[in-house]
Amino acid sequence: MVLDCRVEGTPPVQITWRKNGVELPESTHSTLLANGSLMIRHFRLQRGGSPSDEGDYECVAQNRFGLVVSRKARIQAATMSDFHIHPQATVGEEGGVARFQCQIHGLPKPLITWEKNRVPIDTDNERYTLLPKGVLQITGLRAEDSGVFHCVASNIASIRISHGARLTVSGSGSGAYKEPAILVGPENLTLTVHQTAVLECVATGNPRPIVSWSRLDGRPIGVEGIQVLGTGNLIISDVTVQHSGVYVCAANRPGTRVRRTAQGRLVVQAPAEFVQHPQSISRPAGTTAMFTCQAQGEPPPHVTWLKNGQVLEPGGHVRLKNNNSTLTISGIGPEDEAIYQCVAENSAGSSQASARLTVLWAEGLPGPPRNVRAVSVSSTEVRVSWSEPLANTKEIIGYVLHIRKAADPPELEYQEAVSKSTFQHLVSDLEPSTAYSFYIKAYTPRGASSASAPTLASTLGEAPAPPPLSVRVLGSSSLQLLWEPWPRLAQHEGGFKLFYRPASKTVFTGPILLPGTVSSYNLSRLALSPPCDCRKDEATNQTSTTGIVIGIHIGVTCIIFCVLFLLFGQRGRVLLCKDVENQLSPPQGPRSQRDPGILALNAVRWGERGQLGRDEKRVDMKELEQLFPPARAAGQPDPRSTQDAAAPASCEETQLSMLPLQGCSLMEGRTTEATAPCSRLAAAPPPPDGGPGLLSEGQAARPAVAPITQPACSGH
Repeated sequence: MVLDCRVEGTPPVQITWRKNGVELPESTHSTLLANGSLMIRHFRLQRGGSPSDEGDYECVAQNRFGLVVSRKARIQAATMSDFHIHPQATVGEEGGVARFQCQIHGLPKPLITWEKNRVPIDTDNERYTLLPKGVLQITGLRAEDSGVFHCVASNIASIRISHGARLTVSGSGSGAYKEPAILVGPENLTLTVHQTAVLECVATGNPRPIVSWSRLDGRPIGVEGIQVLGTGNLIISDVTVQHSGVYVCAANRPGTRVRRTAQGRLVVQAPAEFVQHPQSISRPAGTTAMFTCQAQGEPPPHVTWLKNGQVLEPGGHVRLKNNNSTLTISGIGPEDEAIYQCVAENSAGSSQASARLTVLWAEGLPGPPRNVRAVSVSSTEVRVSWSEPLANTKEIIGYVLHIRKAADPPELEYQEAVSKSTFQHLVSDLEPSTAYSFYIKAYTPRGASSASAPTLASTLGEAPAPPPLSVRVLGSSSLQLLWEPWPRLAQHEGGFKLFYRPASKTVFTGPILLPGTVSSYNLSRLALSPPCDCRKDEATNQTSTTGIVIGIHIGVTCIIFCVLFLLFGQRGRVLLCKDVENQLSPPQGPRSQRDPGILALNAVRWGERGQLGRDEKRVDMKELEQLFPPARAAGQPDPRSTQDAAAPASCEETQLSMLPLQGCSLMEGRTTEATAPCSRLAAAPPPPDGGPGLLSEGQAARPAVAPITQPACSGH
């Protein structure tokens, strides 16, 4: 037996072989030929303590540039087992169907043939169908088909014959109608591309049913490489991944919709093959090298990488991404120069591809920076210091500090540049209580030095902000305090301090020390605060609100009076005091529910105001002079003063003058109950701050209430 190995490369090329991953020594039993092939003179099986030649073999080729490994070749001994299934005797009617089956395993796969009465059956008889999986079908049975059938299995290891099975063909049937039925449907199959799929379907019935095939997903089966064997078996030659699916066999009674179905799944696997091979590259020392290897197959292949024939594990400056399809080597040095192989494997097979990395190393580059140290300065800062390399320092143009969290993968690393004359650097914007890794490289115009030894440092802790606090009432003298847990505080063996005090006091009780793992605490036996006088507060609020409303009504009424004055250019007309009193009286209701000293001044309706204007137009000048006599000189007595003084307090002829706009200010005041039968609205002086006296909308900071005076009934 000879295993071939053909290698191309720059000589000299050394070839060796591995068996099950272990180098195979040369011996008289196995010989390495001049062309690199391996010859095994006498194949051995393991018997007793003797070794076996069975196993996985791979060829290894090496020259001065590196080492590559071939794909694996498995050697197994040819075998033949006993029959797992022997054919069984059967009875059939003339015109019916008979089926025999046998099953046996062997390496290589046994060839199955059939004998009738110890004579090979006539394969030219179209009524006899032989399926590769060891099935014999006989359709349209006749009397001469009766006999004893044997299954014969053969390969290079052995020939085996099954037990005999007798077929008995009875007389013709009665011709009665029989529902269509499927005796044997398709099995679930798992094949590799380019193999042949045989989907069996044996149906019976009277009249004979028509067998048809379809896919469960509705896709067409196609015609290329498809054929029907016998009366209903589907044969798909040279299968591909696209042939995978669920196939449905249907047996239909001719001329009707009566049918029976059976289904089986076909899975087609494809060995791994490369869509993109890795390419050989050359990179300067200190830079990054990247290889890409993409493979496809069914099932999806798993990708591994080899460096000079050894499995490459990620870590340090070696990173694998995208399901191992991308290999990245950062900060390359002479030790990274090698041949890298991408190996893609799945259950259907494996493939490998290789590429070489050449590291360009310039002469006279500085060595790595020395004595790298990192010291934590604060919760967000670490100071890193170092010494310059021992040799070739004249061409250094600067340093690059490489930084990453110690727990992060290398691909999350970032860099900060430092001047060539600086041998320390303050790294800021770090996270508190976190470990970081640092290393440094020196750079020249011709390339970078190798990396310094990495060093670790952790930032200091940071005092946390107080957590959001909520309170839940548990009873008349107990509360529950709740806050969000902070696991990081527990990790650093921290905790909480709790302080509390009654709202009426200024001194806090505490601290109560709590561990960082808790998120609640109950306070009990708390002193109760004195009850509030809710009735008094309600009355105060009611009075204040009423005052604000009254103030707004007074202001609106005053504005209306002023607008009327401007429109008609005259002072107004006589208003009965009783009418004014009705307009200025507070809302009616129980006396205990309103303040007797508060006035409610109702606004004049627009319709009433329009009517008032029309009435005033009918008043002649003489009547106006009687109603509004001209102003008297200073000190001149009022001709009506005596009458007013002696008049009763009914005030039926009391005048109310229109107030000018600047006279509409409202003043706060304590109201008292009026005892006179009439009262007037007194014009308040401007507010002390000198601002406009008009109460604007929403200006409710000062309750505006007009006081009641006694018993002046004339306007002024």
